[in-house]
Amino acid sequence: MDADVCIVNGENAADGAGITAKLADRILAAGADAITLGNHTYRREGIGPYLEKSERVVRPANAGSFTPGRATTVVEARNGVKVAAVNLMGSLFLDVPQSPWEIVDALVEEARAQAPVVVVDFHAEATSEKIAMATWLDGRVTAVIGTHTHVQTNDARVLPGGTAAVTDAGMSGPHDSVIGVKAELAIRRMRMRLPVRFEPAEGGVRLEGVVVDCDDSGRATGIELLRVPV
Repeated sequence: MDADVCIVNGENAADGAGITAKLADRILAAGADAITLGNHTYRREGIGPYLEKSERVVRPANAGSFTPGRATTVVEARNGVKVAAVNLMGSLFLDVPQSPWEIVDALVEEARAQAPVVVVDFHAEATSEKIAMATWLDGRVTAVIGTHTHVQTNDARVLPGGTAAVTDAGMSGPHDSVIGVKAELAIRRMRMRLPVRFEPAEGGVRLEGVVVDCDDSGRATGIELLRVPV
């Protein structure tokens, strides 16, 4: 894949829950230009100081005003165009300190002042909230990419105003599983309703995501689902 810029959601990189400084550095060294996170951002010890210093790893803007890290980063695409990556969490079925709707407009305006291409990672549970956010931002950002559910959705499209959108980009990891967890462990917890320590599965590993085409002004011209066996 000959991409001009690569944004990775890495919030489950550390055995399915959170990310470490070492793993973030490995993802960036492998070619990612920016990393977004989500509701498991602070699960791993030591990540706070790393996020305070990092210029390319961002956490959700509505994770709380006292949490370390930044919500937006600006990187340069291969052709020199600046690209802003913005991170937000949904408020339906997730425990967030602040509604994303209260801050999204100011956040997007701040990003647009720095870069013509703006990509929003909307880390949310509810399909309805993801579609609503993409529709609300249509014409103001290049793409609204849903993450969090680990299940790639078949609704990649370019909205009328020129914003590419997908409800969920999917999961890069073991798909012979229950969203990355060994199936027998996930099923045991659901059936027995007792605590079970989850472990990452191993089979059927594949890379999932989306490829967005846009012009230098930031208007999306296409979006395609990506699914590659590893």
